[in-house]
Amino acid sequence: MAKMKIDSNVSIYPMPVVLAGAVVGGKANFLAIGWIARVNYQPPMVAMSLSKGHFTNRGIREHKEFSVNFPGLDLLEKTDYCGLVSGRERDKSRIFTLFHGNLKHAPMIQECPLAFACTLVNIVELPSNDLFIGEIAEAYAEEACLTKGAPDIVKMAPFTLTMPDNIYWKIGGQAGKAWDAGRALTK
Repeated sequence: MAKMKIDSNVSIYPMPVVLAGAVVGGKANFLAIGWIARVNYQPPMVAMSLSKGHFTNRGIREHKEFSVNFPGLDLLEKTDYCGLVSGRERDKSRIFTLFHGNLKHAPMIQECPLAFACTLVNIVELPSNDLFIGEIAEAYAEEACLTKGAPDIVKMAPFTLTMPDNIYWKIGGQAGKAWDAGRALTK
């Protein structure tokens, strides 16, 4: 099959949609993001890339704590709202029911089936974005969304984002088992 050269400003897809939380100006603030990934095994770390102009960045920089909240499909409208409006103009602290673990500046969302409280490890200054790397200090999940003590993607019903079409997608079915599907080729 022939390959066609395309624009190098390509997004990797699908991207999990999460709500990044921080305390800014004494209030919880949340931002919908798709540029997030797990980046270290032990200790467990995540990295999220936020445009330098986001209000949430200020709280992360100031308190060195943040949360990562994984909304289910039932929160799609509220999640999208958190990406449409800025905490500079709108108080987003009352959209959700909040809770805290041991980190008082990492507000988590009760309605989200999975939430992490993170301590800031590093900020990588990129040309247009701040890459925040955080250690997952605590993780909380709804019991109904667990299978054998671990988050279950079907029960969580998360959604993803593709760009540049800006479409949210539901999670589909299984495609194969990791570290097993190619086992026959190892012989």
